[in-house]
Amino acid sequence: MLVIIDIQDRLVAAVGDSELVIANALNLIECSRLHDMPVLITQQYPQGLGRTVQSLRDALPEVEYIDKTSFSCCKKVEFIEALKAVDRKTVILCGIETHICVLQTCVELLEMGYFVHVVRDCVASRSKDNKDTAIEYMRDAGAVITTTETVLFQVLKRAGTDNF
Repeated sequence: MLVIIDIQDRLVAAVGDSELVIANALNLIECSRLHDMPVLITQQYPQGLGRTVQSLRDALPEVEYIDKTSFSCCKKVEFIEALKAVDRKTVILCGIETHICVLQTCVELLEMGYFVHVVRDCVASRSKDNKDTAIEYMRDAGAVITTTETVLFQVLKRAGTDNF
């Protein structure tokens, strides 16, 4: 399952690498679509931070957004219900900000027994130190730190298919 955390208008304006994060999120969405992988998208306090960026909304017109005010997605009942409904134990995380919502969600998912992969080139923070420290923290907590391309090829598994 792919979880896209808080890639919203005002947040992307405040972080570095936002164009890369959006481009990689779009690649992960396309991969999810081709391989029937469920996608969840959260929005942190959208009335203050804006909605999910338009390009992601356009790529996933059928997805229901989970609005939240807690930093961890796991504090939102609708998020937990959606996770349980798809019955998958591996969660691929991407989004903003690495050291806040992504980190807190990652740690809680690990505590709940999920296998969590954090896509390093699809997360962002306002400072490099915050992002780097959060990546180390999540790795130490048990998450797999990966990249967009690695995820794409892990899902694809082999060449010679229509999706290659």
